[in-house]
Amino acid sequence: MKVRPSNRISEVKEYYFSRKLKEIARLKVSGKPIINLGIGSPDKPPAPSVRSVFNQEVQKEEGHGYQSYYGIPELRRAFSDWYQKRYSVSVDADTEILPLIGSKEGIMHISMSFLNPGDEALVPDPGYPTYQSATALAGGENRLYKLSADNGWMPDLEKLAQEDLSRVRLMWVNYPHMPTGAQPTTSFWEELVAFGDKHNILICHDNPYSFILNPEPRSIFSVPGARSCCLELNSLSKSHNMAGWRIGALVGGEEFLSEVIKFKSNMDSGMFRATQLAAAAALKLDDEWYEELNSMYRNRKEIAYQILEDLGCDFERNQAGLFAWGKVPSDYEDGYALSDELLYQSDVFITPGGIFGTQGDPYIRISICIENDQLDEARNRVKELIKTKNAVV
Repeated sequence: MKVRPSNRISEVKEYYFSRKLKEIARLKVSGKPIINLGIGSPDKPPAPSVRSVFNQEVQKEEGHGYQSYYGIPELRRAFSDWYQKRYSVSVDADTEILPLIGSKEGIMHISMSFLNPGDEALVPDPGYPTYQSATALAGGENRLYKLSADNGWMPDLEKLAQEDLSRVRLMWVNYPHMPTGAQPTTSFWEELVAFGDKHNILICHDNPYSFILNPEPRSIFSVPGARSCCLELNSLSKSHNMAGWRIGALVGGEEFLSEVIKFKSNMDSGMFRATQLAAAAALKLDDEWYEELNSMYRNRKEIAYQILEDLGCDFERNQAGLFAWGKVPSDYEDGYALSDELLYQSDVFITPGGIFGTQGDPYIRISICIENDQLDEARNRVKELIKTKNAVV
């Protein structure tokens, strides 16, 4: 290249799914009937009432211009009411809620707003890869904290407290946990807030899965004192089937959000008004919406568990979120080996756990964002592969 890319770009790689989906697309073009059980993108549309609001608003002559950097008041109030109703948490609509173009951008905004070169961010392993990428792009350094099944996929806060944390500015946490679907103990939340407060670490809770197969949705702000050291990201992508709409929110104290808006306001000009009003309508959906959504996912997850059983994987039931997480049998080197075998011999793509960190190497993850008949077909292909392998042996 005649023009060299920036040093910060050399610190990150193209997102795994970006690369893998291109490979899967090539395989499909070649005639391979790939069933993709990889990405957690809901396959159903938003509620009819939500789409109706959007359709009505988009026809109006007004509302097509730039919108507020802070989001329209109707959306902020809807988020505030949603937090009160669903989490029993009071949040000021004017000062403590910042709508986002999807919560993923919020990870970058937070990192750019609070990390200086040389600062550290505590990042879970396994965990969402964007935490590491955003830290690197902001000039910070990732300090991985290992999670394991033995500890319920929770961080060992006592062990972390014994380390030198003088350079740590942020700590990323995510419960219900992705990719494992784990939920922490009740006392963990209080201990986490106390940890952040004591060590002057901004606890950043990424909370997009709290309404998917999770009987007790919780916000970190249910803990007294959390506003002094915490931020929370939320999203309508999973809970309301609006992944492509790119609607999320950052929730936290005014002093924190005022810093984030300095960065955000230089990067975008707000969301389309019709989209924001549709999102506000989505946040007002009743219990029936969540019950129907979870009934569908509950049936699908049972098939995903059956696939894990067929493969000989160890796993915990009652995982929250859109995935089934299982440890691969010992005769496979790691999750990548099993994932590749299924892709190239059965035309089924399952995510290798190693993309989420080295602690995920022995695992695979199955998405349930696909119809039951496709999950059943994937299971049939897996069973046929196992049958063929056993016949050879």
